[in-house]
Amino acid sequence: QVQLLESGGGLVQAGGSLRLSCVARGSVFGTASMGWYRQIPGKQRELVALIHPSGTTTYGASVKGRFTISRENAKDTVYLQMSSLKPEDTGVYLCDYRPYYGSELWGKGTLVTVSS
Repeated sequence: QVQLLESGGGLVQAGGSLRLSCVARGSVFGTASMGWYRQIPGKQRELVALIHPSGTTTYGASVKGRFTISRENAKDTVYLQMSSLKPEDTGVYLCDYRPYYGSELWGKGTLVTVSS
């Protein structure tokens, strides 16, 4: 059974940085696409970044140039390096596991709060 364990959220001032991590235990990580989404109360879940097994990445328009997604297959871990954070980046960040075979799975999320 796959478990997604997110960490790295917290409170940071505007302009600061945070790095989120998501470990996909029990997964077939190397052939899975991994993503980060953001959930803000009252708004639709928003794509932050996606990384495919090839290393190809996709970013949401609002974070392009400020956030970087990466993966470390040997550790079954995906990272999200967030820089130049803005108050509107505040939200719950959820890890998304999309295996080549099997069902998509979401993590429980980690809260990021950016103060102005």
